[in-house]
Amino acid sequence: MYPEVRMRRLRTSQNLRDILQETHLLPSNFIHPLFVVHGEGVREEISSLPGQYHLSVDELVKECREIYAQGVRSVMLFGIPAHKDGTGSEALEDDGIVQQGLKALRDALPDLVTIADVCMCEYTDHGHCGILHGHEVDNDETLKYLAKQSVSMARCGAKIIAPSDMMDGRVAAIRAALDENGFTHIPIMSYAAKFASAFYGPFRVAADSAPSFGDRRGYQMNPANGREALREIELDIAEGADMIMVKPALAYLDILHEAYMRYDLPLAAYHVSGEYAMIKAAAAKGWIDHDRVMMESLLAIRRAGAQMILTYHAKEAAKLLNEGKF
Repeated sequence: MYPEVRMRRLRTSQNLRDILQETHLLPSNFIHPLFVVHGEGVREEISSLPGQYHLSVDELVKECREIYAQGVRSVMLFGIPAHKDGTGSEALEDDGIVQQGLKALRDALPDLVTIADVCMCEYTDHGHCGILHGHEVDNDETLKYLAKQSVSMARCGAKIIAPSDMMDGRVAAIRAALDENGFTHIPIMSYAAKFASAFYGPFRVAADSAPSFGDRRGYQMNPANGREALREIELDIAEGADMIMVKPALAYLDILHEAYMRYDLPLAAYHVSGEYAMIKAAAAKGWIDHDRVMMESLLAIRRAGAQMILTYHAKEAAKLLNEGKF
């Protein structure tokens, strides 16, 4: 009790605060999401994500070299197809845009951990995450397409498959397809608890993936449901997920921490586009200190239990850590 117990004794100098710091960030904690497009020499800033770009394959390789030099060891690829159709056919072929990026990175940076997002929304002309039957997403039909997409991604060099569609049974279907095609060594990072969040808006602009009708609340989770999220995680683990993810991150730190306490699988959190864009917008107005708020946000996600943080801040945050500024 005060005055014998004085917590401020442990905060009297920067060196002492550093020694006693409980949670640390490393560049290797980060996974950088990137957007790949057709063409050559393309590096176009995304209007909804300042500092992020649509990159052709050659520019993707350059960007990944810079990211890797900062100590970030993993990237996740999203593709903007040349054309869209009802079945997202470009996602299924070995010459699809993400597959091209994977093959280029396999040759240029063989040690980089490449993660392939597996979903249909970027590739379909209706913008939903699966195959439609009328105006409803057909869960079981979609599994066949997700499995085929996953095998193609693995064949072209993906080192991790990350299904983000939220179809029931997708982890088991993808695991079976990977194993049947000789990819038993490829792990699955499941978007196990993905909420129907308003924080995805800037991404949908970047990926041109907004649904043309309705919304995704019929398959993504209700933001109000925490216990259901844990059940989703348990089911994906039972189906063979090697890693699990909570998305978004900051608004769902309670779910993230509960998952950390309950499950012993590697845990990721996606610091999503809206969370990134809000920091950029407020900093541009001079309302916040960009670097401090960015690093505090990432530290909070790490403190809640995430070993891996998917974040558009990855390269700039890694640079600050390497410079010893945080």
